[in-house]
Amino acid sequence: MSDLPLTRPLTRESMASAAIRRGVLFYAETWIRYIRVYALSLGLVAVVQPLLYLVAMGVGLGALVRGDVAGVSYLRFVAPAIMVSTMTAAAMGEFSYNITGGFLWNKGFFAPNQTPIQPRQIAGGVIVACCLRFTIQCLIFWAMMVAFGAVDSALSLLSVPISLLCALAFGLPLMAYTAQMKREHGQLNLVQRFIVMPLSLFSGTYFLLETMPGYLQWIGWVSPIWHATQLARVVCFGLVEPGWLIVTHVAYLVALALLGWVLAMRFFERRLRD
Repeated sequence: MSDLPLTRPLTRESMASAAIRRGVLFYAETWIRYIRVYALSLGLVAVVQPLLYLVAMGVGLGALVRGDVAGVSYLRFVAPAIMVSTMTAAAMGEFSYNITGGFLWNKGFFAPNQTPIQPRQIAGGVIVACCLRFTIQCLIFWAMMVAFGAVDSALSLLSVPISLLCALAFGLPLMAYTAQMKREHGQLNLVQRFIVMPLSLFSGTYFLLETMPGYLQWIGWVSPIWHATQLARVVCFGLVEPGWLIVTHVAYLVALALLGWVLAMRFFERRLRD
């Protein structure tokens, strides 16, 4: 007789049980396989985008900026902010058009919903897969900053989870909004033009928020980009921020991400149960 251990045969019940226990990971794998089709494009974007941004804004525009900004060169000042802003733009794509596709265009969320996988697990799988993509993209961006001499401390690596948190703080509320859309008539273009772009421009990305007119500074305070940018600058070059403000930055980002998580789960449940 063979000494190999006997394995339990796969049955419909055992597969259903595994799906119920690990539905989030199962759907995350499905989502990763789906976006793998665009792996080359995503890889080029992850490498070329930070390269062009750092050359254009940090080196090109930075050469025209006289003196230091916040006590450092313009390249060091703007690099962590560009990283945060880039991750927010990536979240815009992942948590808007792809979610709309799953509900309205290719209806990719409805087939797995006919299996033991629950709607909340489908939503969770999307989030997990997107977090993996964002983390890889953040690490590539951070490596570019190191190569350009924009950071010189290991503490700057914390800008990776900070940028990821910003992507979730912006992306999860957007995911919730998109999940309840019954039709898409250009609403997402409006989000891109009138929310994402203004937040990127008026969140202290390219200049200090306090240099803006007072009637525009409120944009920074409601923008997750500004809160994450300030945190990223603290870890990247030691920007001086009072302790209460650092706590405010973190609390605001976490609160937005949790609110978006709760609403996204609720809307996925409602939409896929109908």
